[in-house]
Amino acid sequence: MPNHQFEDLEVWKRAARVAVEIFNLVEPFKLFALKDQMARSAISIPSNIAEGAERDSDKEFVRFLRIAKGSAAELRTQLYLAARANIIPTETSNILTTELKQIGSMLQGLIRSISPA
Repeated sequence: MPNHQFEDLEVWKRAARVAVEIFNLVEPFKLFALKDQMARSAISIPSNIAEGAERDSDKEFVRFLRIAKGSAAELRTQLYLAARANIIPTETSNILTTELKQIGSMLQGLIRSISPA
């Protein structure tokens, strides 16, 4: 089932919304390394979903979905660290972390639906 329309995938839409939220969140950060890494992780999630969807095989799509899932976990870690360092409010971290966990679950479900039994 190659050549999926990534724009139609709810997981891609949610990941793209989180990326925009992260861009706005990190804009004022003084710690460039964290700002840059969080932006990169956020960008990676919808980008890998899109790239995998445009590949020529379900196997490749699944590979990129797994990369996106890893980037979601990476961003969750960065949110935890930012909250514990008092760079962002804990509530903000919790809201985004919950959304990223849901995105990770959606990605896992999509992986299972595409992978051969």
